[in-house]
Amino acid sequence: MRAFQRRAPRTLALAGAVTAAALLLAACGGTDDDPMAGMDHGGSSASAAPSAPDASAGSFNDADVMFAQMMIPHHQQALEMAKLADGRAEDAGIKEIVAAVEKAQAPEIRKMKEWLKGWNKPESAGMGHSMAGMMSEQDMKDLAAVKGKDFDRKFAELMIAHHEGAVEMAKQEQKDGANAEAKALAGEVVRTQDAEIAELRKILDRL
Repeated sequence: MRAFQRRAPRTLALAGAVTAAALLLAACGGTDDDPMAGMDHGGSSASAAPSAPDASAGSFNDADVMFAQMMIPHHQQALEMAKLADGRAEDAGIKEIVAAVEKAQAPEIRKMKEWLKGWNKPESAGMGHSMAGMMSEQDMKDLAAVKGKDFDRKFAELMIAHHEGAVEMAKQEQKDGANAEAKALAGEVVRTQDAEIAELRKILDRL
């Protein structure tokens, strides 16, 4: 009887230690089924939802739409004029301008068409919208009818007027547009075509 009494406190103490350990594990860890249970995930930056993209980055207004709709055919006519230089142009400076027009304006046309598609707007502005600097059908026929220096001179005169119209439209977009990408392209049009206008005037002076 005394032996039992001596062992009893040890048994009770061991049982208490096991119980305490079990409670501690339950508080600090999870079960085998869910090892992550009991952990605080609220402060984890990895689990935070990503911030939404800035919707204003793709915003646009009527001025942006009109700029793209009008500049597309304007650029297309410049490419038609450049195409006429093949076999007709003689001056090296004119040929350089032609190459620059073809290199810059074809990709810009594709870009503006992509904008309009993304904005769910038609490529054409429709009737009733005049574009500064556009050549008439007769202008294009007259250009196609000449060669050599006569072509170079006429091409320079017509392209100066054409570029001046494009610069005017681009400056309007810079003033009234809302879309950052469209305004950036307008700035590029102003920069490059102003430079080409200056070069074409130099060419005219020596022809």
